[in-house]
Amino acid sequence: MNDSRSWLGLAALVLLGWLVHQLQPVLMPFLVALLLAYLGDPLVDRLEARGLSRTSGVVAVFILFSLILLALLLVLVPLLGKQLLRLYELAPEMLDWLQGTALPWVQKKLGLRYGFWRFDRIKTLLTEHLGQATDIAGILLAQVTSSSLALLAWLGNLLLIPVVSFYLLRDWDVMIGHLRNLLPRKREEWVVRLAGECHEVLGAFLRGQLLVMLALALVYAGGLMLVGLELGLLIGLLAGLASIVPYMGFVVGIVAALVAVLFQFGLDWYPLLGVVVVFGIGQLLEGMWLTPLLVGDRIGLHPVAVIFAILAGGQLFGFTGVLLALPVAAVIMVLLRHVHEFYKLSTLYGESGGDSQESSESP
Repeated sequence: MNDSRSWLGLAALVLLGWLVHQLQPVLMPFLVALLLAYLGDPLVDRLEARGLSRTSGVVAVFILFSLILLALLLVLVPLLGKQLLRLYELAPEMLDWLQGTALPWVQKKLGLRYGFWRFDRIKTLLTEHLGQATDIAGILLAQVTSSSLALLAWLGNLLLIPVVSFYLLRDWDVMIGHLRNLLPRKREEWVVRLAGECHEVLGAFLRGQLLVMLALALVYAGGLMLVGLELGLLIGLLAGLASIVPYMGFVVGIVAALVAVLFQFGLDWYPLLGVVVVFGIGQLLEGMWLTPLLVGDRIGLHPVAVIFAILAGGQLFGFTGVLLALPVAAVIMVLLRHVHEFYKLSTLYGESGGDSQESSESP
């Protein structure tokens, strides 16, 4: 009987994975809405505790999220657009600087033979692609006009996100209560405790780690702009996003910033020192204040596991898999801890220890 239940559970998991893969385009707005509802539920609960109704609290949280999104669209997006255009303008000059200054210096210091880099071929290929990129607006317009149904479907999914988020957020506690009532009575306490651990891990990641990434992006971008780096905002935001993997944001950001400083200022020590100071302050803030305060030690995901989860999720389910990768990996880590505890308490583990002890005592 237990074997049949195990096989049924395994078949249900396989079926669920197949359904997620097949329904991937449809699931994306619902997953984003679920993520927004999960992030907004604590705020609504706090507003309810202060006397607001559930619906009024949801409306207030929606207004807050809308203002944040509007601020990003009005302030951040135009600045990023200007920096991307500036990067596009500087790309040929940066290639010339690499070919004429940086790479010959490295080649001389390392004793490499002449023509080792084959940089002329790389430059030719990149210049051709940059030339083709000038017609990107026309290409996008042609694609939009030729696939208007796909554009309408994309816009429909985008408009569906706030609607689904509103209803999920309004009925969040009711849905959680219904799910709890469906649990087997004998297993309810264990399942609720396990769900609580998963909720703690997910909350630490989704709220804590995202806030850490945002704070680091602000520190890096603001610091690099104060140093005078033209692409400071772009590099700072990139470093903040890469901070989803521990130390990757620091490595990616400081390497990109140092290259940009060398190109813009040459061997001037003050900008180079400024970049080092900015990223040093960012690391000190992350290690001593941001991560202990906002995340703590509750996630328990190794950096290699984070990288593998993101790549595997994107490979299997595309953008939907990227959204699901780290939350699912965090839950799997919680489940694996319990599996490890069950294994340590099982007869299999005890018999292995007893057999090895008997074999060692036997003459």
